[in-house]
Amino acid sequence: MDPNVAIVGAGVSGLTCGIVFAERGYRTAIFAKETGKQTTSGAAAAVWFPYDAQPAKRVIPWALKTYQVLADLARLPASGVSMIELRQFSRTGEIQIPDWAISLGAHPVIPSKVEGSLKFFRSGFALAVPLMDTTIYLDYLANHFIAAGGSISSNVRLEKLEDVDSKFDLVINCAGIGARELVHDRDLEPHRGQVAVVPRVDGLSCAIVCDDAPLMYAIPRTNDCVFGGTNEISDNLAADPVTTSKIVGECSRVLSIESPRLLSERVGLRPFRKSGVRLESDRLCDGRAVIHNYGHGGAGFTLSWGCAREVLETTTL
Repeated sequence: MDPNVAIVGAGVSGLTCGIVFAERGYRTAIFAKETGKQTTSGAAAAVWFPYDAQPAKRVIPWALKTYQVLADLARLPASGVSMIELRQFSRTGEIQIPDWAISLGAHPVIPSKVEGSLKFFRSGFALAVPLMDTTIYLDYLANHFIAAGGSISSNVRLEKLEDVDSKFDLVINCAGIGARELVHDRDLEPHRGQVAVVPRVDGLSCAIVCDDAPLMYAIPRTNDCVFGGTNEISDNLAADPVTTSKIVGECSRVLSIESPRLLSERVGLRPFRKSGVRLESDRLCDGRAVIHNYGHGGAGFTLSWGCAREVLETTTL
């Protein structure tokens, strides 16, 4: 008899794990407080890039495996995944192209008029990466999971993993920042990210990112454009109008455009774990198997498929 698998969390990590297990015949159910666009994943700009996660020796292999899956999904318009040129810039000096980026074809790029010319950036590199339009991709994953036989229950509040129904032989913990309370992991830090969603910007066909302070990125999607952003330790999920104004102002300045109309504001808490992503097997107090898969920081989408496949390989059921 195939075992019953419960996944806690319906963000990109939980949904991807759900698909991997359901497609292999496990009876799989997802339980979450929030689903779809209400999750932290729903607030993400969701361009593939190993950002704000460690250690690199584990993160980069997971990211590269995910890249290949997403590149294949980009051939399916209904998935919400597309390939886009990402231009990574530095304001302060000569940027170093990481080895993993070189393996994907990254090359130096000189800042041009579309990025506000050299008065804003000193150097940069470009590479083609997957972009997940969260307004489409999260629904695609959920529908794929259900079609594979899975089920999703929302508005589920758990105080501990042992609260998951005892009929489930394996529990997979994809609770993101919620793991702080769920398993009392004090290594988790909420890295608050705020974005502004604006109409598509004429002439902007590539994603532009600069990690130097102030952090900024402009990510064109199918129907709109995501401007960001922030990365600060905070639990505050309320959008701050002053921060939104600064984000829109900086992106508009770099792109040499008039401040666009604001469509919406979103805030998410990136689940950064100081000791690194937690992907390991464990036991609940009642003896059941649990696999933890959280602490992906700002790279949840980027690591999703690589981590989900390792979760499957980790199970002993």
